[in-house]
Amino acid sequence: MSMEWNRNLYERIRAAADRGAVHHALLLTGPKGSGKGELARFIAAAMECQAPQGRPCGVCPACRKVFDGIHPDVIAVRDEERKLLSVDTVRQVCADAYIRPNEGARKVYVFEDSGQLDGRCQDILLKTVEEGPRYAAFLFLSENAAAILPTIRSRCVELKLRGGEETEENGAMVDRAVELGDYLCQKREDVLAAYLCSLEGAKLKRTDLTAFLSAAAELCTQALLCQYGRHPAKIYEEMAEKLAKSLTKEQLAGIIEILRSDLDESAFNVGVGHMLGALAARLSAFLSASGRG
Repeated sequence: MSMEWNRNLYERIRAAADRGAVHHALLLTGPKGSGKGELARFIAAAMECQAPQGRPCGVCPACRKVFDGIHPDVIAVRDEERKLLSVDTVRQVCADAYIRPNEGARKVYVFEDSGQLDGRCQDILLKTVEEGPRYAAFLFLSENAAAILPTIRSRCVELKLRGGEETEENGAMVDRAVELGDYLCQKREDVLAAYLCSLEGAKLKRTDLTAFLSAAAELCTQALLCQYGRHPAKIYEEMAEKLAKSLTKEQLAGIIEILRSDLDESAFNVGVGHMLGALAARLSAFLSASGRG
């Protein structure tokens, strides 16, 4: 659900990745449960993705390794036994940053709890964050930006995540997205098209359409993560697991791309009915073509 509430951040990262312009130092802040770890994985995958556009694609070998937590150049920096990271650990990070990536384009260090970095450790990190090699990237995750000293914070781009309270309208659109998932599982173009066209009569507002497309993209993303052995968000769990069994990775990735493209279009002055009809045609054509493949 966190991706839905913070969709703008995900779209900003995707656009920056396609331009090769993701900043090397990012501070991800937000309350517990807002999805900082999820966004960090998304950013790391965007940095390592091998696709020419639409990064992270979610299906290339690099993306799969990042989402599986096994990419050798995406390094989680944490100490589960101590309250604070040791000076030696931070010095090792600084030294390691000057060793070129094993196989990726970047070397990404993820500080999963920046509260483990005391002032001395941050002072040690500063020069590497400021003057390190171009391929080195640093992601700092924190509930509060104040956990990071101003000297490092000034070198970072801050991404503020927010938690969200479920509204009746958003809840209804999540339910619609789950219904769409059920029709996608059937892989019957006529039934899928009929369902989407039936939504034209539901008098959806543009905000409803945006919430529906966002929830549907998130559902399919959760299904894709299921195929890589990750546990889906509880709100989508049952349908995500069903989709993961019914569709291939390539089909899920293609559907996500279509939904995200329509999300971008929904920001413009295009009629809701027109968009639903076009979505029905695109998804039906894609499922038909991928089914023949």
